[in-house]
Amino acid sequence: TPSRRSAVSTTAAASRSSRTRIPGVQIDHVSREGDLRVLTLAGGTRVEVDEILVAAGRAPNVEELGLESAGVDVEAGRGVRIDERLRTTNPKIYAVGDCAMDWKFTHAADAAAKLVVQNALFFGRKTLASLTMPWCTYTDPEVAHIGLYEHEADARGVAVDVHRVPLASNDRARCDGEEEGFVKILARRGRGEILGATVVASHAGDLIATLSVAMAGRVGLGTIAGAIFPYPTQAEAIKGAANLYMRSRLTPTLRRLFERVLAWRRGAARGR
Repeated sequence: TPSRRSAVSTTAAASRSSRTRIPGVQIDHVSREGDLRVLTLAGGTRVEVDEILVAAGRAPNVEELGLESAGVDVEAGRGVRIDERLRTTNPKIYAVGDCAMDWKFTHAADAAAKLVVQNALFFGRKTLASLTMPWCTYTDPEVAHIGLYEHEADARGVAVDVHRVPLASNDRARCDGEEEGFVKILARRGRGEILGATVVASHAGDLIATLSVAMAGRVGLGTIAGAIFPYPTQAEAIKGAANLYMRSRLTPTLRRLFERVLAWRRGAARGR
């Protein structure tokens, strides 16, 4: 309940233009004052917000199913123990979805179930690691992501280029009054290979689907830049990021070469 004491990480949004992050605090109690909600923290600090969103997390409900008698191990708080091929500790039994996976999404369970069919019935050796999983948080604006973050790429020693397009520069977003957000794509340094992407937009879930297809099909930013996107659409922000990659390929040396070629062509045209 809202009045229950909780040692949680709380993000308080006093308004859309003023956000304060207060991690790892103890909430003493919550009250309502007019149109505001007031969180009183341990120590007496008050935080006034418009709304309160509580993310309590989820735990798999696998107790009292007698799984141990079938040789299936269960890990407290995490659910059924599986390997990368989705086998439980009983190799004849597989498990997918919220009861066993860290990805607790409907689309993740669907994708994993297809792997199980291949592995269990058709001698497949597909693993969870082979999946590139998109996700979306349906706030306003929505937040969607797929692949690597910058810090993950850095930890793996993978050099990346970041191509970022603010939605404020997108004509459709401006017409719809949805300028808040951006499209950010991580590509392997000096190449168009997409390693990850983050989208913050009113329809981020729809936009991330395009990048999910691109990553699954190994479609690079060069190919996306050459595709024709209908105008005006917010999806053009994805092509805008691809265009940034194409511009980055114009090195100072290439620029000087093009300038010389163009100067030569202009001179040749005058001489005709």
